[in-house]
Amino acid sequence: MFKVTFKFESGEDVTTFAQENENLLEVARKVNVAIDAPCGGNASCGKCRVKILEGNIDSPKTRHISDEEYNNGWRLACVSKVTGDIAVQVPDIASAYRSRMKVADLSSKKEIAIFENAKNDIEEAGIALTNSMGILDIEMNVPTLDDTMPDNERFIRAIKKKTGAARVRLPFQVLNKIARIFRESAFQVRCVIRTSANKDDIFVYDVYPKDAEVVIGGLAVDIGTTTVSALLINMETGEIIGKASAGNGQIRYGADVINRIIESMKPGGSKKLQDAVIKETINPMIEQMCRASGFNPDHIYRMCVAGNTTMNHLLTGMEGDPIRMEPYIPTFYKTNSLFASDIGIRINRDAHIIIAPNIGSYVGGDITAGVLVSMLWNRPEFSLFIDLGTNGELVFGNSDFMMSCACSAGPAFEGGDISCGMRATDGAIEACTIDKETMEPSYRVIGEEGQKPIGLCGSGIIDVIAELFRTGIINPKGKFIREGKRIRHDRYGMGSYVLAFEEEAGSVKDVEINEVDIDNFIRAKGAIFSAIRTMLASLDFDVEMIDDVYVAGGIGSGINMRNAVRIGMFPDIPLEKFHYIGNSSLSGAYTMLLSREAERKCYDLASNMTYLELSAVPTYMDEFVACCFIPHTDTSLFPSCTQE
Repeated sequence: MFKVTFKFESGEDVTTFAQENENLLEVARKVNVAIDAPCGGNASCGKCRVKILEGNIDSPKTRHISDEEYNNGWRLACVSKVTGDIAVQVPDIASAYRSRMKVADLSSKKEIAIFENAKNDIEEAGIALTNSMGILDIEMNVPTLDDTMPDNERFIRAIKKKTGAARVRLPFQVLNKIARIFRESAFQVRCVIRTSANKDDIFVYDVYPKDAEVVIGGLAVDIGTTTVSALLINMETGEIIGKASAGNGQIRYGADVINRIIESMKPGGSKKLQDAVIKETINPMIEQMCRASGFNPDHIYRMCVAGNTTMNHLLTGMEGDPIRMEPYIPTFYKTNSLFASDIGIRINRDAHIIIAPNIGSYVGGDITAGVLVSMLWNRPEFSLFIDLGTNGELVFGNSDFMMSCACSAGPAFEGGDISCGMRATDGAIEACTIDKETMEPSYRVIGEEGQKPIGLCGSGIIDVIAELFRTGIINPKGKFIREGKRIRHDRYGMGSYVLAFEEEAGSVKDVEINEVDIDNFIRAKGAIFSAIRTMLASLDFDVEMIDDVYVAGGIGSGINMRNAVRIGMFPDIPLEKFHYIGNSSLSGAYTMLLSREAERKCYDLASNMTYLELSAVPTYMDEFVACCFIPHTDTSLFPSCTQE
C-alpha cells in the first residue's frame, strides 16, 4: 500500500492509500477528489491534468502534455499508475468543473425573477397555482375510562368527520409520535396532509401541537448532466425560501450520459453514480439551503425532479444501459411511485417525489418542464425551444402540435471538450470582445469584482469563437490565420489564442483556446443547427417561418444571440425573435411542485409531443457535415453575417 496525498491551491489536503499500479484517477474518485475527466478517463480529452510534487508515478507522456510540462511534473491522472508514495497537486482548472456549492442571495431580484415570471405565465394561462398539500386543525375528545378508543382511530375519525374523506392514511413516523403530541396538546393538533384530487383520500405527513407555526416545505431540483440546481419553497404561498446550485458529483465518471451509463454497468457502478448525485450533491445542497434559511429538512414534504432520461435512471439506481442500446428503451418515461426514503433523499422520509415525464431516451423531463414554462403550448405562433446542455434538445410547435428531437452536442456548451472550459461559475469568462486591430480581448468574469479568469463557460466560448472569426483571426474552418502576441503555435503547428496569460489568470497556466477546442465547438454548434434544419424540413417548414426562439440552459448569465448566429449555431432571423429564458428546467419543476394542474399539464405535454429520432433521418448527417464550418458551407443561409 502506498500513501497518496492530493493537494489543492486552497490549502486543503486529502490523503488516502492505494494499491501498487492502481490508477490515479480511480484513487481520486474513491475519496471524492474532483479531477475533471469529461471523457470518462480514456485519455482523449486531456483535462485530468495533475502535477507530481513528491515521489514518482508510472505515467506515459501523451499528446496533451508538452515536453516542458512533462519535465515539470504534469501528468494525466487517467493514464497514471501508483508505484510509490506520492503527493499530487490538483489545479483549480481541474476542480472548477465540479465547483463549490453556491447558495443564492434571495434579496437579489435577479435570482428569483425567472421563477416569478414562470408562475405569472402559468397563472395567466388559466392554470391554478394550487396543490394537494395543506394544514388541517383537528380537535378530538380526550380519552377517558368510558372512551378507550386508540389514538390512531380517534385521529382518523376526527379527520374523516372534518373533511368527509373516505380514507385516511397514517405512516409509521406519524403513528410513532401521536401519543406524545396528543397528550402535550390536550388532543388539539395541526397536521400536514395531502388530499387526493377527488378529496376522498388523505395522507397525513406530520402532526404538531395546536399552536405550532407550520410551514409546508417543497423542493424543486433540476438534475443536469453537469450542474444540479434546487429551490426550497413554501408550498402554500410559492415563496422561495432557498436556492442553491452545485456541480453534479457524477462528473468525475464522465461529462456525457453515455460514459456514465457505461460506468454504472460496472460492478457497484449504479450505486456509485446514485451516491454521487444524492449523497455528494443533492443532500449537501438541501443541508446548506436549510441551514441558511433556518428550515428543518424534515418539514420538506414534497419534491419535484426535472432531468434527462439518463439522470432520472441514475438518480433512482435503475439500469441505464438499455437507454444507449438499440432500440433505446428506458425503464420508464413517467413514474409516480417514488418516495424520499426509497433513494435516501434527506427530507421527510414519506415525501413524494414527482419526476417530470420523459419523452424519449434522449429527451427527458428537463425538456417537458422547460416547455411547460416556455408556453409554446399556449401560443398560436410557431416557436422553437432550444435547451443547450450536454445534449442539445429541441422542441418546435405551437398550441396545435409539438415535435421534439435531441442531438449529441457533447459537453462543449458546459465547458467539456474545451481545454480551458468550465461550467458557469466563479472564475469563468462569460462574455468577451476582441479588438480587430490589436487583437486584445476584453472580457467579463463570473464572480466578485476583481475575480481572475480560470476558464471559459458556454456563453464565453460562443463569444470568443465569434469574435475570433469576426476579426479575421480564424478562418471558417477554425484555423488561425493571423499572427500576434496572443496567437501562438505548438511544435505540431496547432494554433491557439491566449485570453489571459498566467500572471493575469487565476490558475496555474494561461487561459487559452486552441484549434482542437474550436473544432470541438464547431461540431457542437453544428449539431444544434443541423438538428433545427432537419426537424423543420421533416415538417416542411423553413427557418423564416419561426416566430420566436426560446433558448434555455445555464451556460452563463445570457447568450449574445448575434454571436450565436454569427458562428452558425442559430438561424439567421431577426434578433428580436430570440429570448433567453435561463434554467427553464428548474422553473418548470418549481411550477409543477406548486401547482397540481401544472403537473398534470406537463404529463399531457409529454404524451402529446412527437419525438423525432434524428439518426433515422437519412439527410441528417449531410446537414451536420455542412454545418461544420463558420457559419456554414452555404453562406446564403446567413446573409447578415456576410454583410458584416
